[in-house]
Amino acid sequence: MTTRHILLAPDYQDCRKTVEEIIDRFSSDGAPVHLGRNSIKTFTTRLGVWNVKRYHKPNWINRIAYTWLRKPKGLRAFEYPQRVLAAGYETPAPIAYVEERQLGLLSYSYFVSEQCKYERRFYEFGGARVQDCQEILKSFAHFTAGLHEAGILHRDYSPGNILFDKIDGTWHFSIVDINRMRFGPVSIEKGCANFARLWGQPDWFRYLARAYAQERGADPDYCERLVLQARYKFWKPRAKHNKLPYTIRF
Repeated sequence: MTTRHILLAPDYQDCRKTVEEIIDRFSSDGAPVHLGRNSIKTFTTRLGVWNVKRYHKPNWINRIAYTWLRKPKGLRAFEYPQRVLAAGYETPAPIAYVEERQLGLLSYSYFVSEQCKYERRFYEFGGARVQDCQEILKSFAHFTAGLHEAGILHRDYSPGNILFDKIDGTWHFSIVDINRMRFGPVSIEKGCANFARLWGQPDWFRYLARAYAQERGADPDYCERLVLQARYKFWKPRAKHNKLPYTIRF
């Protein structure tokens, strides 16, 4: 027997029926964004386009752990945006967390959020020339430094999880897939290492590191060295199995 538990964000307390209907038809309906171990689809509702992520059914050990010992990923994805938004930074507003249980243990879980209005992602900077994107790098360094100063560290700060666009002459950024977060003081060292998963040529990272250092009042040479070292450490083993659009060595 499967039981279902639904948590709704304060602004969506009257949307339980809509959420239930979407979950009931998740497998057969919706516009696919990503289909895999964890699947993401969008659904058009009377309140706009909603993004729905279904987390895979854990193995038995993890089902026990997520039921009794640890917060499920979907629940973290539902709770964390509220803290990010409260700090003044953009992330899709949470709508609902849905948890299904079988024999009392966690089965599928779902995170429902508003659909981000930005469509550009940081993948496009893989082969970019630094002279063509200095303005956005300065803005991105300012955004990231602000997150870190606010005690917010996105532990999967990768190209697909940073959405952006330029509106009325200003660059805007939104972070997604934020179930892996750490809240608390962010040192310069941890802040610089946070850029390691991004795509870009070495000069792109050098410029970003120095812009970040300026925002946080740190030594630019020190930050540049830390960023490049973290990038190389992260990408070197992965370059053996993937063709990357940028040079690893710096």
